[in-house]
Amino acid sequence: MSFSRAVYGQIVWMIVIFEGGLLGLAIGLGWWVGQPPFARMSLHWQAIVLGIVATWPLLLGMWWCARSSWGPLLRLQHEVFEKIVPAFAECSYLEMTLVAVAAGLGEEALFRGVIQIALADRLGPFGALLLASALFGLGHLLTPTYAAIAALLGLYLGGLLMVSDNLLSPILVHAGYDLGALLYLIRIHHIRQQSRHTP
Repeated sequence: MSFSRAVYGQIVWMIVIFEGGLLGLAIGLGWWVGQPPFARMSLHWQAIVLGIVATWPLLLGMWWCARSSWGPLLRLQHEVFEKIVPAFAECSYLEMTLVAVAAGLGEEALFRGVIQIALADRLGPFGALLLASALFGLGHLLTPTYAAIAALLGLYLGGLLMVSDNLLSPILVHAGYDLGALLYLIRIHHIRQQSRHTP
């Protein structure tokens, strides 16, 4: 599956608009429940360092999942390489970065900045973490395995928020993970494509 250059640009902008919609939803929901999405976010060097360091375990986990021969992960690999990776195969680094940053901002503002923090008053911090992570997983229901991995990722990101008390760390981790995963998976995609056309 391949697309024209114009279509790749359209895909990128559709994703950015969708993630922007999640950011708008976070702002609206946050106003309704009295929890502004960025109330617990500040530009602090400790949050930046934590965000950079905490991205690497997720990237290692993604690398392992992409190489695993376990049945559910093999099926997930097939879905990802058939339905997701080709949509980004010829995107520029700038476009992939834009997608990753939009996802980090939109999804973290909604699931961690509003939902998790707002629920903590009623369910306690750990109950809020579990419910927000489960909702995050359901929001990524490409396959049951993908949803389960996303829920685990939600636990990790929500835990970072609890440890740092700064939404900047989960945003950086989310954006860094998405960008790293895209770069790695697209590289594998290109290697596979070349091997298919090599006699």
